Amino acid sequence: MPNNQTKALVQGAAMVAVFTLMMIISAYIPLAFMLVFLFAPLPFAWYSAKYKRSTSILVAIVGCILTFITSGLAILPFAFIFAVLGIIMGAAIRQQKSKLYLFMSSGIAVLLTTAIVFLTYLRLAGINMVEIGVEMAKKNYEQTATMSQNITGQSTITPDQIEAVSKMMELTIPSTVTLGAFFVAFILMSINLPVLKRLGLDVPKFSPFQHMRLPRSILWYYMIVLCINLFIRPDLGSTLDVIVINVSYILWVLLILQGISFIHYFISKKGMPVGVKWIATLLAIPLSSFMILLGIIDLGFNVRSLVKGKTQE
Repeated sequence: MPNNQTKALVQGAAMVAVFTLMMIISAYIPLAFMLVFLFAPLPFAWYSAKYKRSTSILVAIVGCILTFITSGLAILPFAFIFAVLGIIMGAAIRQQKSKLYLFMSSGIAVLLTTAIVFLTYLRLAGINMVEIGVEMAKKNYEQTATMSQNITGQSTITPDQIEAVSKMMELTIPSTVTLGAFFVAFILMSINLPVLKRLGLDVPKFSPFQHMRLPRSILWYYMIVLCINLFIRPDLGSTLDVIVINVSYILWVLLILQGISFIHYFISKKGMPVGVKWIATLLAIPLSSFMILLGIIDLGFNVRSLVKGKTQE
């Protein structure tokens, strides 16, 4: 037992040192900022996968304290987010949870820690990062419109349109932040899980994207939102309107992903080159409405079995 405790202490100190060094590099070498942050959860994810949660939390706290001392207050929020994410990822691996559980728990961890950081800035410093972001985007639109008018003599976007876009950005902040949190979690998992596997951990495997199947309940949620928009028509800016807009945004993204997944499945079954998948994925962006429809068809009907049958014939 003493040997195990000593080993846990030594390895915990090593992970704290690695994490602190990564935060120092990101603080003082701007060019290495993004590269370091991609692997920031790795030390605590590895440690949490090998040792119990209470010990991992203590090690993460020490890492955040040392980050504050060595790198300053500006890096501390990022250290907090990555430390919590690392603990959650490692705990899921240690408990041998499924890949879906790992993804969902990691996304929720990023979302909650980001919300805590936002509320802390708002309460203690009076800094509203959402308002700052919307204002910056509004200024960028105005500058673009001014440049376009100076070059072509015509304005591509009117002040009313800029105001409408800014208002829509404010209304869709909850869904944007939620999707962004899960996207960040997915990227960090995709990068760190292979490294953790190379380090000897038994990490869950993710099935190919072409086999992704969302729950069919997504269709019912989509129908409910569609009926609210058609028959109730909530007032602009009301609570119901904000909820409907944000739920719609999330459902659209999910259905687009489902549609792209079906196209990948179709291309794979037809034996087409991998490059065709990349081209189809890029074309999915301007053809988002078609992708939503394709995603609905894929979820609502057993189209894949038809494609599989035709391929076998």
